[in-house]
Amino acid sequence: MQMLWPPPSPDAGTTGITDAELERLYDYPSGLDRPWVQVNFVASADGAVTVAGKSRGLGNPADKKVFALGRDLADVVLVGARTALIEGYQGVKAGEVRRERRTRLGLSEVPPIAVVTARCSVEPTSPLLAGAAVPPIILTTSSAPVERRDALAAAGADVVVAGDEAVDMRTALRALDARGLRRVDCEGGPTLFGALIADDLVDVLCVTFAPMLTGGDAGRIASGPLPDAPRDLELASILRYESALLLRYVRAGT
Repeated sequence: MQMLWPPPSPDAGTTGITDAELERLYDYPSGLDRPWVQVNFVASADGAVTVAGKSRGLGNPADKKVFALGRDLADVVLVGARTALIEGYQGVKAGEVRRERRTRLGLSEVPPIAVVTARCSVEPTSPLLAGAAVPPIILTTSSAPVERRDALAAAGADVVVAGDEAVDMRTALRALDARGLRRVDCEGGPTLFGALIADDLVDVLCVTFAPMLTGGDAGRIASGPLPDAPRDLELASILRYESALLLRYVRAGT
């Protein structure tokens, strides 16, 4: 994996970016006083967000490394319920994150997964709960069936009502903030990303463009209501792995 932008220093050599440099590039700002949302996606060159219904068909070793780094650096992993189901999410295991890195950064041993689900559709027997090192956070609504909320709470989940008919992402992030979870690693899906865009809650977008044309009817990385205006971004970095590009954008003016 090589740095294309910002231009590497003349003495950087051709061996590629180091793990320490990669951590500095993707790390969160220090001294956060509010939730900081970094969104991670992979897409094909023609804009598809999935292959055969799943994003993993688009990935490569560099993308997987950055994906894992996102979890290493985060207080919490934020994901939509449909994505969690389709991609077979489980609770983050201690062996899946770099303990040395998290200890050095003063983070908990394992980040919890926060699942956005308006209808509280996660099953109490889901791998998200069964054997999870830390209980998941279920961000749901007052209109979700009470029995579903109660069943998840009984199974150990931290159930948070954050809206009436739809999950209000500002309320959801305030709930994470109240739990000291400000380094937010959003792993999708498109509907959740669209809601964050609409509410102007995205601070960083990390997107990998895979060198393939998929065609078909796969969706784009964001789907949802139109925001009142497009959200301006600034290019922060470009990495290259073989023919894939890993781009990182930050909120304009940050």
